[in-house]
Amino acid sequence: MTRTPARPAPPGPPAAAAPRLLWKLARDRLGLLSEAAGTYGDVARIRMGPKTLFFFNHPDHAKHVLVDGAANYHKGLGLAQARRALGDGLLTSEGEQWREQRNLMQPVFRPKRMAEQAGVVAEEAARLTTRLRGLAGGPPVDIVEEMTSMTLGVLGRTLLDSDLREYGGLGRMFETMQNQAMFEAVSNGMVPLWVPLPQQVRFRRARRELQQVVDSLVHDRATRPPGDDALWRLIASTRAEPDPRAGRRRMRDELTTLLLAGHETTASTLGWAFWLIDRHPRVWERLHAEAVEVLGDRNVVYEDLHRLEYTSMVLSEVMRMYPPVWMLSRVPQQDDEVGGYHVPAGVDVLICPYTLHRHPAYWPDPDEFRPERFDPATSDGRTRYAYIPFGAGPRFCIGNNLGMMEAVFVLATVSRELRLSVLPGREVVPEPMLSLRIRDGLPMTVTKAAAA
Repeated sequence: MTRTPARPAPPGPPAAAAPRLLWKLARDRLGLLSEAAGTYGDVARIRMGPKTLFFFNHPDHAKHVLVDGAANYHKGLGLAQARRALGDGLLTSEGEQWREQRNLMQPVFRPKRMAEQAGVVAEEAARLTTRLRGLAGGPPVDIVEEMTSMTLGVLGRTLLDSDLREYGGLGRMFETMQNQAMFEAVSNGMVPLWVPLPQQVRFRRARRELQQVVDSLVHDRATRPPGDDALWRLIASTRAEPDPRAGRRRMRDELTTLLLAGHETTASTLGWAFWLIDRHPRVWERLHAEAVEVLGDRNVVYEDLHRLEYTSMVLSEVMRMYPPVWMLSRVPQQDDEVGGYHVPAGVDVLICPYTLHRHPAYWPDPDEFRPERFDPATSDGRTRYAYIPFGAGPRFCIGNNLGMMEAVFVLATVSRELRLSVLPGREVVPEPMLSLRIRDGLPMTVTKAAAA
């Protein structure tokens, strides 16, 4: 009788390293995965007590898990546990529920509708620039906070037909919700929500406050004519719920996901963009020159997306170095084989765009900021899944076109008139939460371009 050879297990740190790895999982997630990639290559098995992580860091692996085998891979470490904090919105749901939610929201993000919303995005970019211009020469301003306020404004007007600026404290509520989601991930969801830890007390308060905001948004929107915005579509769909409480909870979960994912990723990307641009003066000079040439003294319009080529290259490089979706976690429902290694059902599989985007085989000098990497004339031959800032496969980010348009419009409008500078000695540290954001904000001084 011939035996089939056992398929190998991936290399990785010994079981005795579990305490150190658990500490890094809680304190330095990017460091943990960067170290695994540097030490073990494209595949690593990381054992931490009862939990085993399979880390894959090759474009072919990303394609297999996220695209070819997507039906076998459900949401994993982080988002599975975050369901207790964020509910069953589009980000965390699975199966038929996810498909129904995706189909409900997809029309809101169709290209024609996004083109129709370009004027709103341009107005918000101009409003932000006017505000920053008024702060020129004054004390530092937290650019991440400014970007967060602006992206919430865009989201409210384009997707909800509402002005979110009327609701104070939304940023704080989302901050608390996100912190709880990460706490659930690191603790593996083992701490009951009723335990009166300070974080959980804040979370329960924020969830109540967010429910009040959702109720107010729904009440206000229901008094106005029907439309094709996301809020109206949610109102119409939840009316069919036989249990009003279930409908109210679903509305909260969907809007929490839509608002959190919709504003946080773009705000984080723009924060990283302004920081990197300040560190590379020649990049700002080219951005400024392109914006002056393309826009003149008018507001940006939808057709400018194709004209602001260098601006788009800069943002693509920003998202290579600091991808808004920094980790994609999955759990195989059945045994699988990835890269020649056996992957048992039920383990946590990690694809990390942050490390994949710095893979030296696909990105020469990966830690250097070079927007020219994305010059259309020279980047056509790039391996497809070496760059996945919005994910890949069926769960590809539904709002990627809106986010990219918003970031291009803001970067061009601000760079045309202003230059932002980081305070001397300011340390900028990545904080990998649901998105890859800048820890403790980004204070910057504002200077008018003519004076710069």
